[in-house]
Amino acid sequence: MKKTLSILLVLTLVFSLLLPASAYVDIDTRRGPMPVVLITGDAAAIYDEEGNKVFKISELGDVFKNAGDGDGDLKESVKNVLLPFVKGIIIGDYDEYYVQLEKEIGELFEKVRLDKNGDPQYGTGINPDDRVWMARETVDDYKDANGTYGCYDYHFWYDWRLDPMQIADDLHEYILKVRKATGSDKVGLISSCLGTNVCMAYIAKYQDAFPLELNGFGVNAALINGSEFMSEAISGKFHVDGIALNRLFIDAGEWGWINVPEIVTTTLDLAEKSGMMDNMIGLTRATLYNKVVEGVTSALALATFFTMPGYWGCISNERYDDAIRYVFGPEGSAKRQEYAGLIAKLDNYHNTVSAHVPELMQSIKDAGVNLCIESKYGFQMVAICESNEVIGDQFSSVKSSSFGATTSPSIYETLSDEYIAQRVAEGKGKYISPDKLIDASTCQFPDYTWFVKGASHSERTGFEDDILFAVTTNTERQLTVDDIKYTQFMVYDKNAHTMEPMTEENCHTELWTADREADYPTTFFGKIKAFFESLKRWWPVFTAFIKEQLG
Repeated sequence: MKKTLSILLVLTLVFSLLLPASAYVDIDTRRGPMPVVLITGDAAAIYDEEGNKVFKISELGDVFKNAGDGDGDLKESVKNVLLPFVKGIIIGDYDEYYVQLEKEIGELFEKVRLDKNGDPQYGTGINPDDRVWMARETVDDYKDANGTYGCYDYHFWYDWRLDPMQIADDLHEYILKVRKATGSDKVGLISSCLGTNVCMAYIAKYQDAFPLELNGFGVNAALINGSEFMSEAISGKFHVDGIALNRLFIDAGEWGWINVPEIVTTTLDLAEKSGMMDNMIGLTRATLYNKVVEGVTSALALATFFTMPGYWGCISNERYDDAIRYVFGPEGSAKRQEYAGLIAKLDNYHNTVSAHVPELMQSIKDAGVNLCIESKYGFQMVAICESNEVIGDQFSSVKSSSFGATTSPSIYETLSDEYIAQRVAEGKGKYISPDKLIDASTCQFPDYTWFVKGASHSERTGFEDDILFAVTTNTERQLTVDDIKYTQFMVYDKNAHTMEPMTEENCHTELWTADREADYPTTFFGKIKAFFESLKRWWPVFTAFIKEQLG
């Protein structure tokens, strides 16, 4: 693949898709009375049979950056993608375009995407070294001289692309082996991101076993209830917003994920403030959007990450049917028959796990297993979906990851004074966050749910592990938000690497200012002012960019 084509395709992909009080329990987060099994998300790289790394999610940009370049770039782009697209506009049939789009992008992801049954190709899987380490962990007892275990002694590595129901069997076997190796009756189980889906599949499949195996179950940045970004993008609920994209770029730059050139951010701002963004999107929706969105969604999905049952576990229960239709077509379609093996796995997980999350979580509690839920926020949600203004952690809303917290309508608002007064009158005022964005009283388990503002979805901090470890390994009772030094609402400071109880003074951790009137002025003069202010910022950046390009 050539560089120009890669750039065109990635653009298509982007736009389509604590101080303890005397009453607190004293916790030592580095050592505990039982082994803890840790299962994380999709951070692990994928390797081929020879042990060569073929993909890592944090290096996604390299897939496109290293796609190559050459004199035939533009010709190949036109031939393989643009010409079928133009032909589709003329004759009103875009099938050839969809086929070529899936083929060209699919070449970039050939080694990592799964086959039509949702199974690995080319012998790809997890790092062979991780398999060796896991084999050691299941025969070695890492208990120290004091009879305690560390938080990270037992790490369950898995191929995050695969069916969570399949991985659940491996997790169950791993837990059994750890118990046997350590002589421990029970273990703590800590999960984050995609790992929470695997754990829920394990709980669904082994309901008779897990009360005997688990002392506590902790979830961090859960995707069990779905990721709005993924659920909406894969079911055609796109909404591109330049202001929101710039907030996302600010977050990404601070955390070192990506540095977006200033020419991009100022141009996006100008496009929004001038009305150009709305006009372009409006024109696209009026002409092409409704004609091509399902086909493009399907092509992009099957060329990249949605041959992977692991990611389908992040599709919310409410969006699942729409997503299946967008990707595989209506009942009886040729594509549904072609991908019947994969769809069977997706339906099994959906019907067994996704559709029954509240009941499964309640069954854990009823069995006497300690619960610890951690929800994170303070970041811009991925800005190509309709829910880009909700309170969340980039990928999942607080409502989803906390199992039901009520939040303010958007990042531009707080909970109303009337709402808060009503909650206070009901004796639930302690569940209102100091920044007035969250009401934890509506969570499924309000007293076992902690909220951390300023901690990224993708990077679990040691402070978060402190809470998870303490709750999941406590043998006396279920600890609550009132029992340990970490209060229900906490603030993480990345630069100072501290986590403190949230107050009205320290709660404004967002790296950007959410001012609706400044971002989307409603008056005529407000719009004119915003446009010229944006133009003033853009012009020197644009001229500097041109000078740089001209050498």
